[in-house]
Amino acid sequence: MRIAQLAPLAESVPPKLYGGTERVVAWLVDELVELGHDVTLFASGDSRTKGELHAVWPRALRLGRKGADPNAACAVLLEAIAKRAKDFDVIHAHIDWLPLPLLSRLGVPFVTTMHGRLDLPGLSDVLRQFPGAGFVSISDHQRLPLPEANWIATIPHGLPSNNFRPSFDQGSYLAFLGRLTAEKGPQDAIRIARAAGMPLRIAAKIPRGETVFFKKQLEPHIDGLAVQLVGEVDEAKKQPFLAEATALLFPIDWPEPFGLVMIEAMACGTPVIAYRSGSVPEVVEDGVTGFIVENEEQAVRAVGDLGRLDRRKVRARFEERFFADRMAREYESAYRRLISGAAYPAAAFAAPHAERWREPRPADELPAPG
Repeated sequence: MRIAQLAPLAESVPPKLYGGTERVVAWLVDELVELGHDVTLFASGDSRTKGELHAVWPRALRLGRKGADPNAACAVLLEAIAKRAKDFDVIHAHIDWLPLPLLSRLGVPFVTTMHGRLDLPGLSDVLRQFPGAGFVSISDHQRLPLPEANWIATIPHGLPSNNFRPSFDQGSYLAFLGRLTAEKGPQDAIRIARAAGMPLRIAAKIPRGETVFFKKQLEPHIDGLAVQLVGEVDEAKKQPFLAEATALLFPIDWPEPFGLVMIEAMACGTPVIAYRSGSVPEVVEDGVTGFIVENEEQAVRAVGDLGRLDRRKVRARFEERFFADRMAREYESAYRRLISGAAYPAAAFAAPHAERWREPRPADELPAPG
């Protein structure tokens, strides 16, 4: 198939530092190329890919020239795909709702993977304007606010098999990796680690709009000993950061659509202690790859129970459920349904329930290549 992938322009593909969506897009493109498809990536010029790169903006916006207008960059992206639409059998967008008016008029099958939260006001009004648009969710929980959408599949993220090397030692600290915002729970992570008597290392960026939160809620507790802020880590530094941890703390307070860091930790053999919110029960297998808890008190007890978990089993379950080639083959199957017109109505291909991702599927249930 000839496939176009439309990536966000905030980060390069893959990102230099933080950026979950762009990282997933990079893995997907490379795996689709390995499957024999002709893939064109529409992204920033500092991106790297096994496919054809169509650079629509010189550098990623966050690390590029200050003051660049993101709306201008998006306009260039949309014009680029409009000019080349007929070159493709299917267009796959990763930039939320923005391209729907254009893609609906190009006459080429298209699908949008929703990477963010969907419980925001006004989104159902957008859906009503585009009844023919197909969507992919990255967890079944993500769909709940918009059950009326034309969900053609739930496809959880997957990592390349060799991206992270596992460590089967118990580790010496608790880890927190993510944005330093209240909804991600870094303040909870600090309290959990202190109560458990474990050091905490925080690898994170401070969003521009969260400096007050950081100064008031987090910085007073970061002493460089019991609680260390190691800053934003790139892919090379992320591997040892996660692999040498006793566990990843994921005390979120929002409807997390997926939580890529959870499977990155599992790839390292590192278990996850996470609050029961959003996609967590679809990703973490309680008592196998980590513990799902309701509050700080339970999280502290879970730290004490980490010795019950087998880090080799954590890695094994990652391999069974979250490899990138599985992700690419499921997208491949979705593309074929779109091209054949079989992706409508939505009910025909909606994922049945989160239970689908709790156990590995037999090989004969996987989408057939080609």
